[in-house]
Amino acid sequence: MFQGLMFDVERYLDALFVPGVPRFMPRPLAEKDPSHKQLIPYVIMNCGGRYLTYVRGKRAGETRLVGNRSIGIGGHINPVDDMPLFQNFLDTYLAAVAREVAEEVSVEAGHTDRVVALLNDERNEVGQVHLGVVHYWTLDAPTVSRREQMITQMAFMDMEELQAVRDTMETWSQLCLDGLPEMAIRAQTTHSHDG
Repeated sequence: MFQGLMFDVERYLDALFVPGVPRFMPRPLAEKDPSHKQLIPYVIMNCGGRYLTYVRGKRAGETRLVGNRSIGIGGHINPVDDMPLFQNFLDTYLAAVAREVAEEVSVEAGHTDRVVALLNDERNEVGQVHLGVVHYWTLDAPTVSRREQMITQMAFMDMEELQAVRDTMETWSQLCLDGLPEMAIRAQTTHSHDG
């Protein structure tokens, strides 16, 4: 498995989304078993070169990330996302992306949605059991408001402002911040799931 960001998304997702490969398991077991990776949608929102960022408050679901700044919105894929009408895991996955974003923030703007990278970080306990699927949303307007109590200090920041607070970021956000220029390029050329 790679370390950090991987931009060859199709190669991995095509293998991961094969029927029968992804499966649900009890989350308490999955959180402690590095032999299984949980797919985590991680949505980065850009509007005019400014990126949505926030600090994870004390009520964050993942207590190991409390107090860290983030540039990604997302979370776990749950059995509730697997609707009976879905024909494949991609449909389940996309439902999870929509649900996770809608639970955490309200986006009142049109946007494009591109999967631009995968994210693996084996350097800490959280990263050892999760594989991030990085989405890059380009918003028509910066009209995003929080829905979850755990989101604090939400703002749009440019690259210079983000670099100034890099040391306060969770590791996934630090890795993504370093890869934002490449992600912006890929967001213009990859397949879209526009919203």
